[in-house]
Amino acid sequence: QLLKIESLKEQCLEEKEMVKELVILVDENDNPIGTEEKIKCHLPNGKLHRAFTALLFDIDGRLILTKRAKGKMLWPGDWDGTFASHPRESEGYTSSGERRMPEELGITGKLDYFHKFEYHVQYKDIGSENEICGTLVGVIDKSTELKEIEGEIDEIKWISAKELIVEIKTNPEIYCPWMLIALELLEKSDQFMLKKHENVLSTWLTTEVHEGLQEAIKTHIPAEKWRLVNGKK
Repeated sequence: QLLKIESLKEQCLEEKEMVKELVILVDENDNPIGTEEKIKCHLPNGKLHRAFTALLFDIDGRLILTKRAKGKMLWPGDWDGTFASHPRESEGYTSSGERRMPEELGITGKLDYFHKFEYHVQYKDIGSENEICGTLVGVIDKSTELKEIEGEIDEIKWISAKELIVEIKTNPEIYCPWMLIALELLEKSDQFMLKKHENVLSTWLTTEVHEGLQEAIKTHIPAEKWRLVNGKK
């Protein structure tokens, strides 16, 4: 009972923060068309807005996954990519990710832009994600000490491509849909960036991983509700 009360308190605090924060509204081509309160954009019929998801790997290709805090309004307690958030008006995708990294993980670092996608998915009857989401990739040393920032992350783990595919075959519903889409579209990313990180990402670009991610995505969202932006799916 106490845990439930604490979770409700965390959710109320998050919703208050969401009211204060503004996100960038965009059209289907990711052109800015205004701003809106973050909370309104995450209601069941929220407006299309700009977001990013960041994926941090080590040199062996293992990915950092984070479990969303239980106080989150959407997908609480589910496994996400390394971290995700929303650019501010003065920021691009990369600069917003680099600004957010210490706030989420307690570390600093450089990120590279890979691709962006549009998706719309409901979360129960509570809210939704309706975003054009930039995918950012970074490489960090495996010995880097990461912090679980209260209210953001409840748990951190490293995972290989093979391990993730085994897990999502059994429990795809506990993995956030945007993280799965970001990984599935890696092979369609900027060619220069794929070449730059080919050694790190090679295990994520196999047919087995591609097919496993596609099947997992289907459990969350139909094919017509997500697409690569500025490119063919």
